[in-house]
Amino acid sequence: MGTETSLELGPSSLTEALYESVRKRIVNGDIPQGEKLTEVRLATEYNVARPTAKAVLERLVALGLLRRTAHKTAVVPTLDEAEIRDLFFSRVTIEKAAVSALAGTGQVPAAAAKAQVAIEYAARDRLFENQVEADIAFHTALVAGVGSRRLARMHELIIGEVHLTMGQYQAHRTAKPSNVAEEHAAILSAIEAADPAAAAEHLAYHLEQAQGRLLSSLQKA
Repeated sequence: MGTETSLELGPSSLTEALYESVRKRIVNGDIPQGEKLTEVRLATEYNVARPTAKAVLERLVALGLLRRTAHKTAVVPTLDEAEIRDLFFSRVTIEKAAVSALAGTGQVPAAAAKAQVAIEYAARDRLFENQVEADIAFHTALVAGVGSRRLARMHELIIGEVHLTMGQYQAHRTAKPSNVAEEHAAILSAIEAADPAAAAEHLAYHLEQAQGRLLSSLQKA
């Protein structure tokens, strides 16, 4: 299952490129649930030094895309129903606070607006992988736009697992792409209208729909 690819970049760029490559392989299911990832494996597959591979593994573990077993081997996790419900409980709590704060100013973060355009293009062209990437960027931008380092840090701790579940179960494919785009647009409209209650309501509805699709896909798996 090795890629046997070499990344010819500087130290920091190399680490980032390796991280992005492995992250995408995990969330797209190329490295499936339960599979182990070791420093030796990454160093061999990508022709990089073990310290570089170790740094990437540690970052993926910190973001929830990998978990350490009792023997300290990194493994792609499988989230059960209880974990998914807990994940969305945390997500709703953080993101509702974010959109409410943004609506208090009436300002939509530029990065969120840009991600929304990408979502609409992906929906139009039915490019599901692009849709997932843009979706994650959209929600990340909303939280980052508040300007609270602590809130952003809390969100970062769960968004990796969110991305993981979207990739593993492909639940977004069961929704009409335009519906998802419209749900995002409603959130932005409420923020622009300086209506915190409506922004929080649209956000909660959107995530409720996402959780429902995900749990349905989990039950069918």
